[in-house]
Amino acid sequence: MKKTVGVGLAHSKIIMMGEHAVVYGYPALALPLPRVTAVCQITACDLPVVIDPLDPIDTALSVALTVLDIAEPRIAYAVNSAIPEQRGMGSSAAVAIAVIRAVFDYYNQPLSDELLEDLVNKAEQVAHGNPSGLDAKTCLSDMPICYQRGQGFSPCPVSLKAHLIIADTGVYGNTSQAVQQVAKQGEAALPMLSYLGGLAQSFLERLPERHLPSLGKLMTQAHRKLAALGVSCPEADQLVEAALSAGAFGAKMSGGGLGGCVIALTDTYKAAQAIAQNLREKGAVNTWIENL
Repeated sequence: MKKTVGVGLAHSKIIMMGEHAVVYGYPALALPLPRVTAVCQITACDLPVVIDPLDPIDTALSVALTVLDIAEPRIAYAVNSAIPEQRGMGSSAAVAIAVIRAVFDYYNQPLSDELLEDLVNKAEQVAHGNPSGLDAKTCLSDMPICYQRGQGFSPCPVSLKAHLIIADTGVYGNTSQAVQQVAKQGEAALPMLSYLGGLAQSFLERLPERHLPSLGKLMTQAHRKLAALGVSCPEADQLVEAALSAGAFGAKMSGGGLGGCVIALTDTYKAAQAIAQNLREKGAVNTWIENL
């Protein structure tokens, strides 16, 4: 029995540590952002839905309808997402999750976590070609996820009693171009990637200590090295400096780079608000504050 309205909700994610080095076998840590969400609503329509096979949202719709064996579905969908596109926040994965959940909800069908993840990864292949699955995994998780090539995914509980500020540079990121730029550097990039990998590993090892100044220092060191690799951008560099000048323990670009977001670490919510305000004054088009 179909419902009048089908609803699906999903949250976004952000990379804390490990960008680019993860491609070369080092660990990466991704955080779910439960306060930054996408919602999809499915309603009845007089005409069959027309699906564009090259559109990621339509692809998510299609994979859900296919597994449910729904032919010529007379439905319409509406997506309301607070997740900016191409900023390293998992926008396409989160929207795909929301769409698939909404379809199953509309048709009143059960949806296991395993099936949902499989369908989301199929939809993500249209958006990203050959995704690692980290975006989908983290957008489906209620706790941070550690990923390492050859070892897969593992939950990584984080309890720092701290706050993370995420700031949107307003510049589209370009992960594939950034990865290619690093690859073109060949052996010259390997020492920097090894250093970045070591920083990510140290960050993970020091998480239980909850010493925010030490963790922040590792974040800032990572940004400096990512900038040296050529995968940052002037807007991100400016926001990192703005966060540090406002009292953040550490700050760095997040994600593939050449745009996207900057993250900053602090202890109290009051401090996080002050840092976020400074970041907006220095050019951030939006900011979010998450508990860690």
